[in-house]
Amino acid sequence: MIVWSLCLFFFLSNSLLVFASPAKQLCRPDQKDALLEFKSEFQLNGNAANEKTLRWTNNTDCCSWDGITCDIKSGKVVELNLWGSSLNGPLRSNSSLFRLQHLQSLNLSSNNLAGILPDSIGNLKYLKVLKLYGCRIFGKLPYSLGNLSHLTHLDLDGNEFTGELPESLSNLNQLTKLLLASSKLSGNFPSALLNLSELTAIDFSSNQFEGMLPSNMSSFSKLEYFDMSVNSFSGPIPSSLFMIPRSISKLVGLSYLDLSFWNTERGIVDFSIFLHLKSLTLLDISHLNTRSILDLSLFSNFTSLTLLHLSGNNLHISSTLHLPSPIGSLALSSCNISEFPKFLQTQTGLFFLNISANQFQGQVPEWLWRLPGLDYLDLSQNSFTGFEGTSEAIQRSPIEMLDISSNSFRNPFPLLPNSTRQLLASDNQFSGNIPMKICELVALETLVLTNNNFNGSIPRCFEKFNTTLSVLHLRNNSLSGNIRKEFFSVGLISLDVGRNKLSGELPKSLVNCTKLEFLNVEDNEISDTFPFWLRMLPDLQILVLRSNRFHGPIFSPEEYSLSFPKLRIFDISENHFTGVLPLDYFAGWSTMSSVVYIAYDKLHRFIGFTFQNYHKSVVLANKGSKMELIGSSFRIYKTIDVSGNRLQGDIPQSIGLLKELIVLNMSNNAFTGSIPPSLSNLTNLQSLDLSQNRLSGTIPPELEKLTFLAWMNFSNNMLQGPIPQGTQIQSQNSSSFAHNPGLCGAPLNRSCGEGEGRKQEKEDEEKEEKDQEVLSWIAAAIAYAPGVFCGFVIGHILSSYRHDWFMRIFRSFA
Repeated sequence: MIVWSLCLFFFLSNSLLVFASPAKQLCRPDQKDALLEFKSEFQLNGNAANEKTLRWTNNTDCCSWDGITCDIKSGKVVELNLWGSSLNGPLRSNSSLFRLQHLQSLNLSSNNLAGILPDSIGNLKYLKVLKLYGCRIFGKLPYSLGNLSHLTHLDLDGNEFTGELPESLSNLNQLTKLLLASSKLSGNFPSALLNLSELTAIDFSSNQFEGMLPSNMSSFSKLEYFDMSVNSFSGPIPSSLFMIPRSISKLVGLSYLDLSFWNTERGIVDFSIFLHLKSLTLLDISHLNTRSILDLSLFSNFTSLTLLHLSGNNLHISSTLHLPSPIGSLALSSCNISEFPKFLQTQTGLFFLNISANQFQGQVPEWLWRLPGLDYLDLSQNSFTGFEGTSEAIQRSPIEMLDISSNSFRNPFPLLPNSTRQLLASDNQFSGNIPMKICELVALETLVLTNNNFNGSIPRCFEKFNTTLSVLHLRNNSLSGNIRKEFFSVGLISLDVGRNKLSGELPKSLVNCTKLEFLNVEDNEISDTFPFWLRMLPDLQILVLRSNRFHGPIFSPEEYSLSFPKLRIFDISENHFTGVLPLDYFAGWSTMSSVVYIAYDKLHRFIGFTFQNYHKSVVLANKGSKMELIGSSFRIYKTIDVSGNRLQGDIPQSIGLLKELIVLNMSNNAFTGSIPPSLSNLTNLQSLDLSQNRLSGTIPPELEKLTFLAWMNFSNNMLQGPIPQGTQIQSQNSSSFAHNPGLCGAPLNRSCGEGEGRKQEKEDEEKEEKDQEVLSWIAAAIAYAPGVFCGFVIGHILSSYRHDWFMRIFRSFA
């Protein structure tokens, strides 16, 4: 009994000692210090859900931190994964990251690392995986990348690299994936890469490469994924690429091939070179610019194809054609087809079909509605006039996304599948009231009826979509009446009712649409005061109120702040706005003040098709004429147009904070005072119109620094003194300075006197002293930190509906 008691005593004592002792940390102190220093090198944007480094603390084991993997024996950090962690700032050449000498995998993708990729990256000599896609890194690829001799996976997609690929990449003889898509790389295809015989994936798409591919590319015997699309490659497609000898021990074949937009310069393409590629699952050879005719029977023996995109080529389609493969996505746009391909009747696995921009006429055949899995159907830019089939066949079709825009449809409005989520029916000949049957589409998310002849009021039944509708475009019809507050879904993202005859006030119920990004009500008869409540919409990016009857001030002392942090297009021109703008009016317009990081959507590239930007369009005044923005232009342009109103007082000095502004039009108002020298801060400005005001003083000589300023207009003011002599100013037509009696110097035919020049210098010095007085509010304005802008993309719609299919492809190649 005593022995057992002693044993129990020693056991408990030992246990207490074990539990009382502090747990030994696996992480080495030098590794922890390097990681904590690395964390301190970046400014976080406050999005705590994404900031993995927020949970890195000195009193915990760094090997347990988010994104960190350590070697279980040595405690050295071997993997750092901070993908999408809201890091902001450049990767420094002396970054503590490069003290983590044993890293084998580094992933900093989808962060805002705007800056160059330092040569120090080559010091991480044990790296096997390097992923820096979507980081806004610019400059040339460092030669030191060639030092990473163990590298197997290099992914630098979606950056802003320029120049040619460094020859040192030929040293990476273990590399299997080389992904450099969506950048600005140029030059010829580097022949040195032919030494990399282990490559299974090469993606150089959406760059500026040119010339021809090497004639002999048979060294890429393990290649499975090859994407050279959207470059400036020209000449013949090298047949050697597709005559790769098969390994006896293992059948290896190309499964993904994208050569779209290859410029063969109207040359001959021997399409039989593709016959060897029996393992293909995805093939895109759209828009080859060839005069050769592609016989679709070429693919009769391909049994694995799931995606086949042949748009922009001349096709021959036999009436007896049969394709055995389970094609899911088929694009035959712009192929000069005039008869509906009968082989489609047997494609029961088809869920995406694009036959737009062909020569189809008459009725859409009934059998198309009976394809059991068809989700997306693009019939746009043809001459269809209606749908064949019974109401049951059409309404029971599984189609969810239907594009019939730019055809010859007219009344009666066709029956639609009950499952319709996205309907694009713009640019047809529909007339009368908008049909009530649209309100029966209970799942409707996108409705585009732009450029038709609809009249009457917006249907009251639209209130049924109070939770589902995200896009409503009724632009350029003849709709009239008030805009009822019940019309709008709280999920609305994009609203365009411009160019109609709508009247009344702008409904304040729009303030409940907290996801709203695009609002266009131009060219109507809306009579209202400025909608200050729009500042409550956190994602508003485009606001167009042009050519209505809005009136009153656009500033209210009662409003604490009129900041629009994400606004990129602000057009309130041709209204009746009045009043004076305060000095700091533009202080909170963050997106126009700085470069905003737009996350790179890598998955969207693999999906490859969406209703891009919901067919948004805005007409803007630019360089003295009207221009229409469509598609990706919305991401680029940042404009302010307040012209054609009755605004008074000084132009706010805070306009100088909007450094990313491209177009500024403040013409045809009653602005007084001098032109603010702070305009010289707008280094991206391309168009400036201050004409038809009451501005006095001189044209600031600082404007000479605006090297991108291609068009300007200072006419019809009370300006005086010499016109600055900058090249871009002197290149303007003299009419840009006309009707200013005191202006002199080229390009006007009025020379300046010598004394007048000295007098002008003195006035400039006095003005500079006055400008110093506004520094205090500029400093305060810096406190408005720019938010992170998420791109206006709906690729998720398609990936949601065919999630398994897309993810299987994405995992294979990403």
